Amino acid sequence: MIRQRCAGGVVLWNDQVLIIHQNQNSWSLPKGHLDPGESLEATAEREIWEESGLRDLILVKKLGTYSRYKIGLDGGDDKSEEKEITFFLYLTTSSQIGSTEVKSRPAWVPVASLPLWLTHPKDKAFA
Repeated sequence: MIRQRCAGGVVLWNDQVLIIHQNQNSWSLPKGHLDPGESLEATAEREIWEESGLRDLILVKKLGTYSRYKIGLDGGDDKSEEKEITFFLYLTTSSQIGSTEVKSRPAWVPVASLPLWLTHPKDKAFA
């Protein structure tokens, strides 16, 4: 099994939170794998930009870390890869989003409904 360190962000704009529709089969918070030599915070900010186009980010705090399996093509756990995910809380003053990646589609959803949108049960529990 592959173990990957990942980082991402909970990005708030007014009473909305940023989520990403990936590979046409899952919704999650913006996140991704660390590049060699990259810090967790730098990874989170790069992934937010790649998946949403947002660069106007104000770091509030580190939220925490949890582990889960990769989401498989069938929507279930793909046990070939375990992710250790660290999230940071960010604010933004920009609502303009658009992915630089073909496989990702960003959206704003009300903070109160975030757990309803997220696909993976551990993501829902973290939210």
